[in-house]
Amino acid sequence: MSKIQGKVVVITGASSGIGEATAKLLASQGAHVVMGARRVERLAALASTIETEGGSVLFQQLDVTNIEQMQSIIRLAQTRFGQVDVIVNNAGVMPLSPLAALKIEEWNRMIDVNIRGVLHGIAAGLPIMREQQSGHIINLASIGAYAVSPTAAVYCATKYAVRAITEGLRQEVGADIRVTLVSPGVTQSELAESISDDEARELMKTYRRDALPAFAIARAIAYAIEQPADVDVNELVVRPTAQLA
Repeated sequence: MSKIQGKVVVITGASSGIGEATAKLLASQGAHVVMGARRVERLAALASTIETEGGSVLFQQLDVTNIEQMQSIIRLAQTRFGQVDVIVNNAGVMPLSPLAALKIEEWNRMIDVNIRGVLHGIAAGLPIMREQQSGHIINLASIGAYAVSPTAAVYCATKYAVRAITEGLRQEVGADIRVTLVSPGVTQSELAESISDDEARELMKTYRRDALPAFAIARAIAYAIEQPADVDVNELVVRPTAQLA
């Protein structure tokens, strides 16, 4: 039997990419998956696929920048399944651009989704996990949490923040709650489609030639979850073998 069997897992940004792949994988291993994202029609199609394959799944529309919506999806998981074992704070955006382009609205969007969204996931789930005296919070960062590159200053800043928040949370929660940071390298996703700056878009086309499939990151997430309760995988950096930086 899978060590993931029966775990209740909430996944944000589950309508595509890493979130979608993680939902499929964990459901196939017996988890009760609760999916959230803004594109509810994509969630409905994904849920139908998971159910057809025998998986247990719920979904709800979710904007992670809205704390009430984040609290609502956590309550949904707890109400339907009696507990919340894992929260995967995966939702993120990446509209890269040089700072000189002054795309302030895009900067603010990255700050709101990438940082505030993670904090909202923690705020909604941590009280329940403390009451249960068990739980696992998994935050998705990026290799951009370790090094900065041109056009990615604000994006990297948000991921450095996620790394810092995750480490602080790990130190604060004690032995009952596990905390994991997963930092993907170049991975197939829709993130690059949000890039409106021409220079950044062209750079990204070259950068993403050797991208990992999203399931590679889903497997890393599953690895962290399936460890024994006294084993906390703190950080995972997962790159394509061909990616040197």
